Amino acid sequence: MKKHRILNKKCKTGFVSMIAASIMLSAAINADAESPSKNVKKKHQYKEDSKSQTKKNEISDAETESLTVTGHGFNTMHDYLGLSRMPQDVMHTPQTINVVPQQLMQQQNVKSLDEALRDVPGVTSSIGEGAGGMNGDQFLIRGFQAQNDIYEDGLRDYGVYSRDSFNMETVSVIKGPSSEVFGNGTTGGAINMITKTPTLSNRATAEFSGGSGNYYRGTLDVNRKINETTAFRITGMGDEHDIVGRDYIYSHRWGVAPSIAFGLGRKATLILQYMHQQENSIPDFGVPVVTKPGAAYGQPITEYGIRRTNFYGTRSDQNSTNDNMETARFTYKLNDHITFYDDLRGGQYYRTFAGSKATCDKTCVNNYFYGNPADALVARSGPTGAGNGLGAGTYMAPLPYQQQSWSVQNVFSMVANFKTAFLRHQLVAGFDIENVSDSRQQYTYLNAKPYASLVNPNPNVGNLNLVPGNSNPSGLVNLGGIGAKANSNGYGFDTGIFLFDQIWFTNWLSVKGGGRWDRWQTAYNVTGGDVSKYPDKHFHDVSGVFNPSVSLMITPDSHQTYYFTWASSTTPMGMYVTNGSVPIRPGTTSFASPEKAQLYEIGAKYSIFHDRIGLTASLFRLDKGNAMNADPVTGELEGSSDKQRNQGLELSAGGVILPGWNVTATYALYDSSTTASSTAANLGKNIPYVPHNQATFWSAYNAFASKPYNFLIGGGVTWRQHVWLNAANTLRVPANVDFSAVISHRFDEHWKISMNGYNLANRLNYQSLFSNRATPSTGRMFIGEVKYTY
Repeated sequence: MKKHRILNKKCKTGFVSMIAASIMLSAAINADAESPSKNVKKKHQYKEDSKSQTKKNEISDAETESLTVTGHGFNTMHDYLGLSRMPQDVMHTPQTINVVPQQLMQQQNVKSLDEALRDVPGVTSSIGEGAGGMNGDQFLIRGFQAQNDIYEDGLRDYGVYSRDSFNMETVSVIKGPSSEVFGNGTTGGAINMITKTPTLSNRATAEFSGGSGNYYRGTLDVNRKINETTAFRITGMGDEHDIVGRDYIYSHRWGVAPSIAFGLGRKATLILQYMHQQENSIPDFGVPVVTKPGAAYGQPITEYGIRRTNFYGTRSDQNSTNDNMETARFTYKLNDHITFYDDLRGGQYYRTFAGSKATCDKTCVNNYFYGNPADALVARSGPTGAGNGLGAGTYMAPLPYQQQSWSVQNVFSMVANFKTAFLRHQLVAGFDIENVSDSRQQYTYLNAKPYASLVNPNPNVGNLNLVPGNSNPSGLVNLGGIGAKANSNGYGFDTGIFLFDQIWFTNWLSVKGGGRWDRWQTAYNVTGGDVSKYPDKHFHDVSGVFNPSVSLMITPDSHQTYYFTWASSTTPMGMYVTNGSVPIRPGTTSFASPEKAQLYEIGAKYSIFHDRIGLTASLFRLDKGNAMNADPVTGELEGSSDKQRNQGLELSAGGVILPGWNVTATYALYDSSTTASSTAANLGKNIPYVPHNQATFWSAYNAFASKPYNFLIGGGVTWRQHVWLNAANTLRVPANVDFSAVISHRFDEHWKISMNGYNLANRLNYQSLFSNRATPSTGRMFIGEVKYTY
C-alpha cells in the first residue's frame, strides 16, 4: 500500500493530478537518496522549502485542504500480501507472485474472480465436475488443481460458487507449493483475495453498468469514520446478465459485505466482517470435444461448423447458491518487535444444482461428418452418446443434488523481529485449526433426458419428474468401489503448526527456512439407495505430513532481490471435501497415497525508475507425484500414480512509464511432461491444461488529466497457446486471443463515465475446459459505466 501526502492542493485539483504530483515528489526524494555528492546541498534546500511551505500552509489554510491519496500502484513490488504468515512485501518474498491491483481491475471493469485472473499467466479455468456435477470457480495453476486453494485474507474459502469482485481490493496468485504457509494443498499455488475494509475517512462510491447481453450491474461502497479509531464500511452488488455468444445462459446474483474496524492506528485492532452472496444461474458445460475421422487429434465441435451459441442443456438446469462468511481479524502490536495475529472465520454454503453435459459418440460424429448432420444426436447425460437415437434418452450423470456445507478456521500467528549477536531474525510461528463438513442429497429423474440435435439443440424437454434418489435407486450413478448411493456426507479436520525464520547474515544476504506439520483427519459416508445391492459404506483416513521450505535471498538494496527457493506440498486423500464428489474412495495404494509436489525456483525482482516500474523473472521446476486425474465420465478426481513435471520461465512488468501512462505485461513459457506413468504411451506427453506459451498485455493513458476535456484510453490482449485436455494428448483446444479496450472521461472529482469492450475481434475462444468438453468464451461485448464518488 502506497501513501503520498499532498499539501496545498486546491479542492478542484484533479485526482490524477495529485497522483502525478506524488509520483514526481517520490522520484525527487529517491533521486536525492541516490546522489550522495549532492546530499548536503539538497537536504539544506529541502529544509528551507519545508519551512517556506509550512508558512504558506498557515496563510492559505482557509482556501486549501490536506488530502491523503491511498491506493495500489501498477508497480506491485512493494505491496503486502495481506497475510500475517507472509509479512514481507512482494519484492522480498522468494516466490513468483502475480498481483492484480485495484486500478487494473477498475480500468478493465473486472466483475468476478475469474475475470481478474485472466491477467495472470498459468491460471486456467476448469468447467468442474463430479458425480453430481460441480461448477463455480474451478481453477488450475501451472496445470495443477487449485479449486481448494482459494483464500480470502489468508483464510480458506471452501465454497463452490462464482466469486464476485464487489468486495475485492486486490487479487494475488502465489505460485508454486506453499503448504508451509497455507497447509495441505497448493500444488500449483494459492489464490488470495484481499477484501475491502474500513478506513478512517468518509467516502462513498456508486457505480452502474449496462451493456451487451442484457447486462445490468450496480455496486455501492460506503465508508464512514465513527471516531478517531473506529470506522464502518459496507459494499453491495446486484448483477444480472446473459452470456453474449451463448444461448439460454444467464446469471443473476447479489451480495452485501458490511464490516467494522475498532482500534485503527492503535496497538490492538479488531476487524469484523460479514459477506453474503446469492446467485441463480444456468450452468454451462460447454460443447463436446470430438475427433473428426482421419484427424490426428480431437477439437471442440464448434471448430467444425457448429454454432458457438449452441446450448445442450435443458430448461430444468440450475445453479442456485447461497454463501455466507463471518470473519474476525485481531491484531495486537506488543512492541516494535513482536506482533500477534488471530484470524477466525466461519462459513455456510448452500447449493442446488442440476446440469447437462453433451456426449457425442462415434455414431454421432460419423452422422455429422459423413451422413446427414440432422441425424447427429448427443446425449445430455451418461457415459455414452445417443448413437442412432434409439430409446427415450439417458438418465445418468450429472444428476441433480442439494449440498449443504459449513466450515470454521482459526489461524493464530506471531511475527517477531529480533537479533542474536550480529544476526537479525524475522520469526513467524503459529497454529492453524480448520474443520469443513459437507452433506449432499442426490436426486434423480423419472423421465429420461431426451437426446439433443447436435446442430439445433432444443432445451425445452418438459417435466423430467425430479424425485429424491431413495425414491428411484435405479436412476442413481454407480461409482466404482462405492455403488449407487443417494446420500453422502463427510468432513475434514486439520491441525497445523508452522514455524519459519529468516536470518540476515548481512544487510544483503539472508536465508529463510522452516516448515509446517499437519495432522489431516477425514471421513466420508455414503448411504441410501438400494442397500441390499450396494451396502452403506464408511471411509476414514488420518495422515500426518510435514512440508518444509528453504530460500536463499540476496538483496543488494531495497530495489532488487535475487533468490533460490525449494518448497514442498502435500495434498492428502479427502482434501476436496466440498468441491469433489468423492473425497475418499477405495482402490490401489496409489489412490490412497497423498499427492506430493516439490518446487525448485530461481528468480529476480526489480523496482526501477524510482519505484515507478516493477520487473520479475523466474525459472522454475515443479515435480508432482501421484498426480490426480479427472475421470471423463464421472468427473471424479482419482490418483493415477503418474509423475508430472512442469518447468519454465515467467516474466512480468508493471508500473507507470510516464505520469498518467500505466502498463502491465506478463509472459510464461512452460515445458510440461509426464515423466512416469503406468500407461507407457503417455510418457513424455504434455500435462493437460498447460499451454507452451502464454502472455498478457494492458496499457492505458490518462490524457489532459487536469483539463475539462480529459480522457483515459487503454487496451490490451491476452494470448494462450493451444492446450491439451487429456494425458494422452489426443484432445485439445485451439489458441485463445482476446483483445479488449477502455475509454473513460471524468467530469469532475465526483462523476466519471467509461466504456469497455471485450473480445473485440469476436474470436471463438475457449475459457473453461475439461477432459472432453470446452466452453466457448463470451463473444464481442460492450459495457458502459457511470460512476459517482463523494
